[in-house]
Amino acid sequence: MFEGMPGLRSQAFTFDRKKGEATNFYVWDSEQAARAFFDDTLRERVKELYGVAPAVEFVEIATLIENGKC
Repeated sequence: MFEGMPGLRSQAFTFDRKKGEATNFYVWDSEQAARAFFDDTLRERVKELYGVAPAVEFVEIATLIENGKC
């Protein structure tokens, strides 16, 4: 679903088994692209799927180093 998505540069999905929590990181070409993706419809869909509303934070990346594929 995410491969080739316009505006999305990279993403990382994580899961902490002890806490039972997922934390996902997305790097977008612009804040506008990020906000367009994380709209109210998406937040509601995540809440319906997982039973909890996602906490979404927008931050500015000071430095990003990509050394290749994981």
